[in-house]
Amino acid sequence: MFTEIIREAGLAQNEARIYETLLEHGESSVGAIATNSGVNRRNVYDSLSRLTEKGLVFEIIGRNERRYQAVPPKKLLEVVEEKKEAIEKILPDLEKLYSGTPHKNEVFIYKGIEGWKNYINDILRVGKDIYGIGAKSAWSSPKLKGPMLNFEREIQKKGIVFHVLYDPSVRGTSFAGYLNSDYRFLPEKYPTKSTLIAFGDHMGVFTGLKTGDFDENISFSMIINQQIADDVRTWFQFMWDMCDEIT
Repeated sequence: MFTEIIREAGLAQNEARIYETLLEHGESSVGAIATNSGVNRRNVYDSLSRLTEKGLVFEIIGRNERRYQAVPPKKLLEVVEEKKEAIEKILPDLEKLYSGTPHKNEVFIYKGIEGWKNYINDILRVGKDIYGIGAKSAWSSPKLKGPMLNFEREIQKKGIVFHVLYDPSVRGTSFAGYLNSDYRFLPEKYPTKSTLIAFGDHMGVFTGLKTGDFDENISFSMIINQQIADDVRTWFQFMWDMCDEIT
């Protein structure tokens, strides 16, 4: 039932199934583990060996047959934390590798919640103000409740400001002015289905946005091109000057 989630700690499929089986059934022999987990007996030994190395399972000594027991589930958090610490140690070097590679004139597509998380990371990495045209305040979506907690803190630290021209549909809602933003509204006669954003040398095209929300299967295109991003900011400034100030 929890196998796929347990695998997030870096366990293989069989390892996760065996660990969950031991949590559910307690101390077990290899035969019982194979039966209860559905893992072939030949593979159980290898998986138990790896689980023991990871500190998630231990062998009980002094019995006529080998028997195994799972350690408390909190150990999974330790395993994840250790992986995080290992990545953090080499992160500066990885960032140097990334920044040393040309990334000009790229076009790529982000999808779903994970794609939005990547979009968030791009904003924080670039560290420049964001300009949005036809925005629907999708940042207010409950789907982003978790990721937004850290994001809001980081944009405050970095001094990133959102300059937003909202779609007319946002007028009169509680979504206007979300995040650290300056904003105005496009006229009622100019609603759009899409949203354009620009920050640094990035430009994004969003569809599937709703007022204060977005579809879970959303996909949006990102373009890395300094000239295009600069042009979007120019169009933004023209429209900003044409829109009424918020009073």
